[in-house]
Amino acid sequence: MAFVIFLIPCFVISTDIALSCQNADDFVGASSPGDIIIGGLFAVHNEMLHPDGDPIKPVIQNCAGFEIQVFLQTLAMIHAIETINNSTLLSGVTLGYEIYDTCAEVTKAMASALRFLPKVNSSEDAVELKCNYSDYIPRVKAVTGATYSEVSMAVSRLLALQLIPQVSPASSAEILSDKIRFPSFFRTIPSDFHQTRAMTRLICESGWNWIGVIATDDDNGRLALESFGVQAMANNVCIAFKEMLPAYLSDSTFHTKVDHAIEKIVKETRVNVIVVFMRQFHVLKLFKKAIERNVNKIWIASDNWSGAVKISTIPNIRQLGTVVGFGFKSGDISSFQEFLKNLHEKPTENNKFLREYIILSSVCAHLEYHDFQKCIASQSQDNLLENDGSKPQIWRDDFLNANVEPGFIRSTTLAVYAIAHAIKGQCKDRDCKDPSAFTPWELLEELKKVVIIDDDKEVKFDSNGDMNISYDVLLWKEIDGHMEITTVAEYDAEKGGFIFEDEEKKKDFLALKKVQSTCSQHCRPGQVKKVTESPHTCCYECIYCPENHYSNKTDMDYCYRCNNKTYWAPTNSSTCYRKTIYFLAWTDWFAIFLLLLSAFGVVLVLSICVIFTKNLDTPVVKASGGLTVCYIILFSHFLIFLSTIFFIDVPTEFKCKTRQALFGISFTLCISCILIKSLKILLAFSFDPKLQNFLKCMYKPVPTVVTCTGIQVIICTFWLIFRTPFVSQNFSIPRAIILECNEGSIVAFGIMLGYIAALAFICFIFAFKGRKLPENYNEAKFITFGMLIYFIAWIVFIPVYATTFGKYLPAVEIIVVLISNYGILCCTFLPKCYIIIYKQETNTKSAFLKMVYTYSSKSAGSVAVSQVSLDSKSSSFRATVTDSCKTENDSVNGNCHFQVPGQPLIKGKVLPKNVARTMVRKRVSSI
Repeated sequence: MAFVIFLIPCFVISTDIALSCQNADDFVGASSPGDIIIGGLFAVHNEMLHPDGDPIKPVIQNCAGFEIQVFLQTLAMIHAIETINNSTLLSGVTLGYEIYDTCAEVTKAMASALRFLPKVNSSEDAVELKCNYSDYIPRVKAVTGATYSEVSMAVSRLLALQLIPQVSPASSAEILSDKIRFPSFFRTIPSDFHQTRAMTRLICESGWNWIGVIATDDDNGRLALESFGVQAMANNVCIAFKEMLPAYLSDSTFHTKVDHAIEKIVKETRVNVIVVFMRQFHVLKLFKKAIERNVNKIWIASDNWSGAVKISTIPNIRQLGTVVGFGFKSGDISSFQEFLKNLHEKPTENNKFLREYIILSSVCAHLEYHDFQKCIASQSQDNLLENDGSKPQIWRDDFLNANVEPGFIRSTTLAVYAIAHAIKGQCKDRDCKDPSAFTPWELLEELKKVVIIDDDKEVKFDSNGDMNISYDVLLWKEIDGHMEITTVAEYDAEKGGFIFEDEEKKKDFLALKKVQSTCSQHCRPGQVKKVTESPHTCCYECIYCPENHYSNKTDMDYCYRCNNKTYWAPTNSSTCYRKTIYFLAWTDWFAIFLLLLSAFGVVLVLSICVIFTKNLDTPVVKASGGLTVCYIILFSHFLIFLSTIFFIDVPTEFKCKTRQALFGISFTLCISCILIKSLKILLAFSFDPKLQNFLKCMYKPVPTVVTCTGIQVIICTFWLIFRTPFVSQNFSIPRAIILECNEGSIVAFGIMLGYIAALAFICFIFAFKGRKLPENYNEAKFITFGMLIYFIAWIVFIPVYATTFGKYLPAVEIIVVLISNYGILCCTFLPKCYIIIYKQETNTKSAFLKMVYTYSSKSAGSVAVSQVSLDSKSSSFRATVTDSCKTENDSVNGNCHFQVPGQPLIKGKVLPKNVARTMVRKRVSSI
């Protein structure tokens, strides 16, 4: 069962006004018959007049504020339909149209939309209420419009009842992409999502982050503001203030709120960029008030008014500052401009909009351009009735051409052609001259698949019913004293970037960056933002990045840490610097000095080797243990000097492992050999039988040296295997990296040095025991002194090494190695070299024997030697000893005595020859 609602879409408001609404046909603004009717909804007037008195009655009122730009859109629709009818696109099927004026009011638009719903060929304007509209054929197969998103939302919900396709050339609200709520809505423009993203991109690239927003208080304005707010927040752009103006000019608070908005703009001195989401007539009122207050800002225009000529021609518009905005992509509209030139020849019987424009032109013909425009916008339909026919008709086609906004003309043409292509798809196998050939919902499905060739490019609707075509970036530029709307760039909605045609336009675009619009000064690279108590993140203080942190962009929220320990950054740095790598290089003056000392030591070792080789048969060399022992000791000294070169230059794994092992083993070998010499000396000149027996047991030269050195070899081997030294980087200095050898194990290093110190201490004890040797053979005393030098050097080394860091740390060890090595080398060999070179008379066998016997005589019984005489010819010895012997006669009288070890006490006598010979033989053989 169907219910029928009779629609009476207009009511009589005046019986004597010809343009007032008398019946349904008077409600139509422009129409033309055809096989298939397309509806149109356009806000040709910007407000609907409301009576001041109460009560408010359900009456469709007259409208005021003729909108030239929207009127041109209706003409673009008519032109597109006529062009299609004159082409072969639909193969004999003609399109008709019914265009209605919404007056920018939802109620008026809904009343107009009701005209689309009655059944085709119905004698009554009635809509049947049915559960299923699948077979329902309304009068209108598709609708073009509406102008404003708020109107489109309401109309789309009504048209969705029968799934009548609605294609809007201007409604850009993001919510209209929702196919669940608006299943039959399409548009030939991008949604506000792309527009707000483009605005945010412009703001960010210009370095602005503190802006104001003004929008109309309707669905379109609120949704645009919401979308922009999301984009702004995602890109760190703060909105300093938001001002909402009433959607209707008839609102009594409109002018008060405009004044409040201007006052807010004036007070916010740091806000130099204003984003405006408003209708053209709102912007017109706002800008006039802003000019009065001398406001000078950058205004970012939405697609609704960015190309509005009637605003760009306001007197003194240049005082407002700079206007930059986004308009729908323009195309070739030459055929439409040609259509406008011949428009005065068109009949006006079925086009009330055209007739109204002609009347307006006649009424305002005497005025200049801007006043003419103002005059047209200010006329109400009642005023036109008073002047209708009273003035001659005057046509001004220049005015229409001057007000053409190419983006809107193109989008309107695309909307009509999209519907036409969808109809073509439905009419392939149907007789479309019959209005009931197909239903609107079938046309809707076809519309989703439509592909149109526009400027040699394919354009189509996406899954949301949007055409994501590009935006033109429009800049209002003063040229020859007139404000011109120029296209400086293209914004690719899909890729999200600006495209420039030439460098000159790019310069104009980049010039916008000269204006600052920030809550705080930009934080330079090297600084970071510190948010203050302000609720806005764009209001902050700039503080320096701390050491080892950096920021390389402006207005960074935090500093980056230098990514690893090999880089550093000073305070307030915009980059990290690679740390300087330090090590004890060959070219370092201190390293050169130490190398010279080592080289001198090598030369000294070689010189001593040469001297001893040339004098190998002399008593001094023989008394030093022979040439083999001297060579071993000298070779170990050579290796110790050589080990110092491994402490210099870039540390490597090989150097780190070699230097300590080479030094430790070489030094151990040297101390071991000296230890044997100390034992030998003590054994030769000891007169204590018990001590002699002990020393004889200990004195095993080769096994002792091999064992002592072998233990050190084992220590170093375990060290190198289990905790081997390695190259490490020392970061203790902030701006430098010290390349050094990590010993791997301090314990192993300490054991190695401790073992050497233990051998040196034993050697020191034995040498100290024999410190009172013959004056010309006092090697034990020098060994003692050399060990003391070693101990002092290494005792000082330990705290110095533990507290020193930096590239000169290896030099500390080199110094102590050189001091101990030089000390032992010099104390061991230089006295002998001195005797060999400068005391050659004492380096003879006879002198040596005399010295030995003299010392032996002094040692016997702890008495002092007074005289030792040697007669080589008679081979007899005569010795006289005494406790306080002053003369030979004292000894003879028995006042003194002498005891040879192992012999009975001999008192006051001349030593027998055989006893004296035995004593000397023992001393010489022991040495």
